[in-house]
Amino acid sequence: MKTALLAILLFCVMIFPHELGHFIAARRMGVKVIEFSFGMGPAIWKKQGAETLYSIRLLPVGGFCAMEGEDEESSEPRAFSNKKPWQKIVVLSAGSIMNIICAILIMALIIGTMGFTTTVVREVTAGMPAEAAGMMPGDKIIEIDGAKIEQWTDVSKAIQASGGESMEVTFERGKEVKSVTMTPELTEGVDAQGNPAQGYVLGVTCKISHNPFMALVDGAQSTWNMVKMMFSALGQLFTGQAGVDELSGPVGMINMVSQTEKYGFWYYGFLTALICVNLAIINMLPLPALDGGRIIFVIYTMITGKTVSEKVEGTVHMIGMALLLALMVFVTMNDITRIFG
Repeated sequence: MKTALLAILLFCVMIFPHELGHFIAARRMGVKVIEFSFGMGPAIWKKQGAETLYSIRLLPVGGFCAMEGEDEESSEPRAFSNKKPWQKIVVLSAGSIMNIICAILIMALIIGTMGFTTTVVREVTAGMPAEAAGMMPGDKIIEIDGAKIEQWTDVSKAIQASGGESMEVTFERGKEVKSVTMTPELTEGVDAQGNPAQGYVLGVTCKISHNPFMALVDGAQSTWNMVKMMFSALGQLFTGQAGVDELSGPVGMINMVSQTEKYGFWYYGFLTALICVNLAIINMLPLPALDGGRIIFVIYTMITGKTVSEKVEGTVHMIGMALLLALMVFVTMNDITRIFG
């Protein structure tokens, strides 16, 4: 039951904000919205607004934004089909933009709640090199052997790279900048798998920050890293370095949701953000039936001044939808085979 509820929430976070993005952009561009719905299937609640019908449907797995003139010509001046090309592009892009915003906010929430490392010293261990050199809690490490320190991982890397040789550590204490020389001490410990391991230490730990602004910055950076990872995966797919059989569909996503239960809620949040990014990028690909494919038609009209006939565009999108559905069936069968085979 828990997996089912988390899976439904995942689909809602993926699809509903996407359609909400289209809705907000359509309203801002003056497009008449016929219906905005949360969920799919039969309507269980409806409310007629000034011009838009708002509804909640039985299956809470997304939603839709139905615009006047979205798929056909219309005499209504505020129809989507009668808007300027740049306005159409804004409306079509808004769904993916909203998915990216959701991913940033989710990652910012995760990072802000869990906290993130800084280059400020939290504790100095008694009897260790840092204490002997005079370091104190609150000192901010800014350089090691002349190399600029921007994050705590830079400190850890520099200590291990020293090989136990003495190193010059520069830090800020209030308005003062101090430099001290210390020699890392070799200690015994365990690695992430619990196996015995050795490493060099100075005897300092870092301060953990929950600053919401920095969490938002880190959330944006983490989302950008996901975007780059997604483009890299697409590149491997198109060059043949990765096979189509490695793709996952709804069944695979539900399986991934069930796996996150082993690791905690924050892993589920990361998975949700990652899938939001994937949806945003895939939906903007220049393929028929996707927003990216529809934007291509708009750009063609901008460049040539010629409008593609409703019949031709409809046929192209219909073929694209059929191919996407076939791909969905294929990846779903792959998911089932991978899980149960």
